[in-house]
Amino acid sequence: MREPSRDDLLACCASARWADGVAGRPYPDLTGLLDRSDGVLAMLNWADVEEALAAHPRIGDRAAGASRESAWSRDEQSGAATAEEDVLRRLKAGNRAYEERFGHVYLVCATGRSAPEMLAILEDRLGNVPEKERMVVRDELGKIVRLRLAKLWEEGA
Repeated sequence: MREPSRDDLLACCASARWADGVAGRPYPDLTGLLDRSDGVLAMLNWADVEEALAAHPRIGDRAAGASRESAWSRDEQSGAATAEEDVLRRLKAGNRAYEERFGHVYLVCATGRSAPEMLAILEDRLGNVPEKERMVVRDELGKIVRLRLAKLWEEGA
């Protein structure tokens, strides 16, 4: 049985409300932790989601630092690390357009995706209405959090 610390959880999702809702209880297995996380994520208001988004670097940018969260981010975005200059340029322009349109960083579960793939998703999502995009962002955040919680569990934290 494991009881992840609040600090460990904040590396998975930077929403204080989410971390508070998941921390402070033992979990017999990863499934229990993931189920609790999903339930708390579903209850977050948009300001809580924005708090989580603020910790994510733009797609194509490399997270700096030696923290667990930074290392995970670099690993998750490894598909962008070897991208051609044209794709990186278009990602930067797309990130700016996305942020102007929606008011927050473009979030996509980047694990296993190439830079051209992430660019195509970005360009497609620019056509979303804000309400739909918020639903997509919540879904993507949930995917990222689940992956990070699994890593945390494997590390024994």
